[in-house]
Amino acid sequence: MPPAGETESERIARNWDEILQELRVIQTGTQVLLGFLLTIPFQAGFADIDSRQIGVYLTLVVVAALATIFALAPVALHRALFRRDAKPELVRAGHLLMRLALVAISLALSGTVYLIFAVVIDGVAALIAGGGALALTVALWAVLPSFLRGPPE
Repeated sequence: MPPAGETESERIARNWDEILQELRVIQTGTQVLLGFLLTIPFQAGFADIDSRQIGVYLTLVVVAALATIFALAPVALHRALFRRDAKPELVRAGHLLMRLALVAISLALSGTVYLIFAVVIDGVAALIAGGGALALTVALWAVLPSFLRGPPE
């Protein structure tokens, strides 16, 4: 709940500060995930994966790169629009880019779990693990917030 008597300008500044705090968390995670994925081809066992797994891997690299790009974009926008009285636009764009980053992260995380299980165990275990990771992410990142918000007033 916003503080009582908060002006529109104060609300926008508070929203931007909250986005920056969230960016600090997301940026590190996306960069670590992308870095992990980028090292896989240099591992000895990479030559043993099949063409379907290579396709999944390459898709995951693209999705993780997109997540990183979406998570870093608000910083680039801020630099480009610094001192131009564009904070409302930054907040709107930052909010959208953060949501896109979260979608990409959820796909990259669950896809990475899928790929690891596919390589280590088998396709059925991979579907269960990757699907479970995606289901848990959707439950905690989309369903739970909707439940906590309650019905529209």
